[in-house]
Amino acid sequence: MYDYPITVHSEAGHYWSSCPDIPEAHSAGDTIGMLLANAFDGIRLALTIYVDQGRSIPPASPAKAGQYVVSLPAQTVAKVHLWNTMREQGLRVADLARLLGVSHPVATRLVDFEHVSKIEQIERALHALGKRLSVSVEAA
Repeated sequence: MYDYPITVHSEAGHYWSSCPDIPEAHSAGDTIGMLLANAFDGIRLALTIYVDQGRSIPPASPAKAGQYVVSLPAQTVAKVHLWNTMREQGLRVADLARLLGVSHPVATRLVDFEHVSKIEQIERALHALGKRLSVSVEAA
């Protein structure tokens, strides 16, 4: 659901990527390996923009031939679900803070993709919004 395909472009001996599902996400590198190593950072920055603008984060589309896939870490996926659930329910960070009985800065960090939150905190927030966090393991 949040394994985003990226398209790699070559220009003047350098590489850059675009993401069809998140047009704001870009990365660059001198090699494809460097580009792919930077790709998550580009997506994470774009997710931060979506939160700052109060926009829902779109799910990933299936990869097409020739595209690479960037899989988001489990904590990031949990934060995406938390953010999108808040959007669906018309809640702001201040509302989440009140629901959880925490300060506004603490609630803000739960939807901050640059901040490492404890997964239990995200799980608690999702539960307060009527959701249950479920983890699954799949073959690589």
